[in-house]
Amino acid sequence: MTDLHPVRRALLSVSDKTGLIELGKALAERGVELLSTGGTARALRDAGLAVKDVSEITGFPEMMDGRVKTLHPMVHGGLLALRDNDTHVAAMEEHGIGAIDLLVVNLYPFEATVAKGAGYDECIENIDIGGPAMIRAASKNHAFVNVVVDVEDYASFLDQMEENSGKTSLGFRQRLAQKAYARTAAYDTAVSNWMADALALEAPKRRAFAGALKQTLRYGENSHQTAAFYTDGTNRPGVATAVQHQGKELSYNNINDTDAAFELVAEFDPTNGAACAIIKHANPCGVATGATLLEAYKAAFDCDRTSAFGGIVALNQPLDAETAQEITGIFTEVVIAPGASDEARAIFATKKNLRLLTTDALPDVSAGGKTVRQVAGGLLVQDKDNGFVGLDDLKVVTKKAPSEDQMRDLLFAWKVAKHVKSNAIVYVKGGATVGVGAGQMSRIDSALIAAKKAERMGEALGLPQPLTIGSAVASDAFFPFPDGLMEAAEAGATCVIQPGGSMRDDEVIAAADEAGLAMVFTGMRHFRH
Repeated sequence: MTDLHPVRRALLSVSDKTGLIELGKALAERGVELLSTGGTARALRDAGLAVKDVSEITGFPEMMDGRVKTLHPMVHGGLLALRDNDTHVAAMEEHGIGAIDLLVVNLYPFEATVAKGAGYDECIENIDIGGPAMIRAASKNHAFVNVVVDVEDYASFLDQMEENSGKTSLGFRQRLAQKAYARTAAYDTAVSNWMADALALEAPKRRAFAGALKQTLRYGENSHQTAAFYTDGTNRPGVATAVQHQGKELSYNNINDTDAAFELVAEFDPTNGAACAIIKHANPCGVATGATLLEAYKAAFDCDRTSAFGGIVALNQPLDAETAQEITGIFTEVVIAPGASDEARAIFATKKNLRLLTTDALPDVSAGGKTVRQVAGGLLVQDKDNGFVGLDDLKVVTKKAPSEDQMRDLLFAWKVAKHVKSNAIVYVKGGATVGVGAGQMSRIDSALIAAKKAERMGEALGLPQPLTIGSAVASDAFFPFPDGLMEAAEAGATCVIQPGGSMRDDEVIAAADEAGLAMVFTGMRHFRH
């Protein structure tokens, strides 16, 4: 017994007409009868192909603005009937139901409708009903029926037909069915999540998540782990939507770190000046602003030259030739920017292993959304951390108030601390990080590590004293005791930004006053795990 089955009758109903005519002609040349609906049927007829309307086989016209056209036993019987079941075959003969061997459907563009900001009623009208029903029917009966939901699969389907003299194999139909079920699952996910947002449901009873494969990866975080990269359809500017101009394929870690870098540098509005962030293992090892990208890159690099080796560089303005030339002076894994000049690209072309990614824009750091993390037996879902603190949100809690220059550095440090793994301590001076302490179990350890790194970097640069002298310092969460604050003061910090809210705030404020520090509270923390 063979698992090969012929394709004699096909139903085509698509919203995306890409490749439709070529597919229809190829099927017709093989003698496949074409059934279709609405605009798909018109497009095929306009191309000179013989097409039978679904309404001819159902005996009912399309009605209710097209909401009802394929929901009929003449269609679903043709898709669901088991060809090797005598009872099914007899029912088909009794009721005049013809077998449908191929279903080609891509669904109403619901996701695109939502993405363009359409109103509630328009979104509802773009929820496909008949399409998913047919897809599920055909997929269930993949022992006999082919279901194609992706334009990219037209060529492989025709190749399968060519290889098997107008037939397809069970293995091929199984793969088509798996993809089809994933498509309807993703479609329902988009609808359910949109409705949850539209109804302002903070924690709906059930949550679904879906993605489309963008890239299979060589391995995951480590070489023994398999991995793949999926997009979620939101089209947020970043690594998922960027154009890669050169360099080898991005790795799992490259993608993770590049995302972290670009999200951080987007905190700095390019209309206010150039900014650069250098990332290693998802933590910033240098962030700076400058009059030019070159100036910003150099200042970011000077925060921690050792860690910058093999790092990820993100820019908030299009890459220029001068900055590109400077970046090539050290081994860098990836550079991502909202554009790049031809001259910059030519310079990078001499470094074949350096990946250059460009986007059309920066991500909107104020935009909402969800973050998802898997834990044993479940998922943790939360709002994206798009919390913003401006000058008017700060509360001066010490006798000494920060100067205007200190306020600028405090807000800069606060933006960076948001993107540093907790516990996070960030020293900033003159619009550039000079010390970063990340991911420690104790906040005092983060303060010590950041200060020590700054001291070593100052020695390497031949400076008379560490740049933490006279710096601003940010803590992503409150200081529970004065000790961490005092470590920052000993490192030379003169002003502090922190959320506040500790039971010992009074003790911490008193210690700051005694040390002559200026300190402000934000009322907001930025834990990052």
